[in-house]
Amino acid sequence: MRSEVISVTTGSRETVHDITHQCEQFVRDQGDGLLHVFVPHATAGVALIELGAGSDDDLLSALDHLLPVGFDWRHRHGSPGHGRSHVMPGLIPPYATVPVLRGRLALGTWQSIALVDLNVDNQTREVRLSFIGG
Repeated sequence: MRSEVISVTTGSRETVHDITHQCEQFVRDQGDGLLHVFVPHATAGVALIELGAGSDDDLLSALDHLLPVGFDWRHRHGSPGHGRSHVMPGLIPPYATVPVLRGRLALGTWQSIALVDLNVDNQTREVRLSFIGG
């Protein structure tokens, strides 16, 4: 297995951040296998989603509807509504696995790999990329 950690700056606002290019670079020339993407954080997730056509904003709006900032979260440290960031990985898991064929991600036409981060208190995230050859 080949593995490396990339650093992603998500900033101080909720975001759906495209990491497809970094994933493509990691698997280039690796042959067939699986790419496993894992975010070792309790407040972030990984989504396979169409980006750039409004879906990223729709995802953030849906999460805001499902996990409202104003809810009486029991997990209360950090910025207002921070508890929702700890619940989000139950909906958007902190991992995804993508087939790799001849060193290329076998994503659907409109699919991208995105880091989803609602935690405005942590501006930098680590993402572990692991390639398991077939």
